[in-house]
Amino acid sequence: PGEGEFGFLPFILGTVWVTLTAMILAIPPCILTAVFLTQYAKSRLRNIMKPILDILAAIPSVIYGVWGVLTIVPFVRFLGPKIDGILGYIPFFSFANNPSGFSILAGGIVLAVMVSPFIISITYEVFQTVPDGLRQASLALGATRWEMIKHAVIPETLPGIVAGMVLGTSRALGETMAVMMVVGNVAKNPHSIFDAAYPLPALIANNYGEMMTIPLYDSALMTASLILLVIVLSFNIVSTLSLRHIIGRNK
Repeated sequence: PGEGEFGFLPFILGTVWVTLTAMILAIPPCILTAVFLTQYAKSRLRNIMKPILDILAAIPSVIYGVWGVLTIVPFVRFLGPKIDGILGYIPFFSFANNPSGFSILAGGIVLAVMVSPFIISITYEVFQTVPDGLRQASLALGATRWEMIKHAVIPETLPGIVAGMVLGTSRALGETMAVMMVVGNVAKNPHSIFDAAYPLPALIANNYGEMMTIPLYDSALMTASLILLVIVLSFNIVSTLSLRHIIGRNK
């Protein structure tokens, strides 16, 4: 790694593609689920769902990886030709180059499921910080429940929602085992969600054992680790500042 025509570019692109796919799949359902649990669900359902979310968040990543290999990869292999037949003229949806099912989409789906309990829990707690008086005042002015959520709750908690999304993204960037098992681990620049990729965490995990025997791996893998660290730290700093903003505003 680190040498050749493209250097670290395929690994960086693989990391970005898989993480972006996961967040596109995860964020809308997570926010809608948090809205439902805090604004519509009865307390009994909330009391049931909270432990379930904690259990899902605590499942080891290798279990998600096995589940991905057994179910998600065959699903992507089945789904790919159908999407290719409809949208195959768009390179982003081309399936012909990698019919194995081990792909960016498979890694994104597994990552989306892994980070969803995390994002839902954070967004749930953020929605809980909205004072009841704000909700009641909005309803008293004649707003429907959805209008109250849209114009009062979401604007009030927007920085916290963004922080939850960024924290979920930073966690997705560092996930290794589950993604490594389903993404294909092919060092090339991806052009489609059905292409195989090689994210930075998988690169480090797959090659770390050779670091002591091949000197060039030492500096190359340390550089890959540094790149990943800078990306994750950037997301964490942004999320921390957003959380401080919402906490300070609600005091």
